Amino acid sequence: MRYFFIALGFIFLGIGIVGVFMPVLPTTPFLLMTTYFFAKSSPKFHAWFIQTRLYEKHLKNFVETRSMTKRQKWSLMIFVDLVIISSIIIVNNLYVTIALVLIDLVKYWYFFTKVKTL
Repeated sequence: MRYFFIALGFIFLGIGIVGVFMPVLPTTPFLLMTTYFFAKSSPKFHAWFIQTRLYEKHLKNFVETRSMTKRQKWSLMIFVDLVIISSIIIVNNLYVTIALVLIDLVKYWYFFTKVKTL
């Protein structure tokens, strides 16, 4: 399981790096997943990652203060909305649609009430 988590950490790191250069792809959630999987699998990789400039620029404030810039919040929320809308269109099932809309509403509640805006 350890090697699987390390592999996932590097996959999410790669997607996060792509997100730095593509404005439609949010960087923060993928780098958070990188941090999570490295922390669960390898103290060495976790220590290395939290010392990178990528972590410093995109995650350090969020991890330490639970806050994001308005731009970070909106790019993340819009990306997730697009994924949810795509899933609703592809699946076309009433129960799945209701579940996804509820998840989306919880996401907005969380970001507007629990995550401070810088």
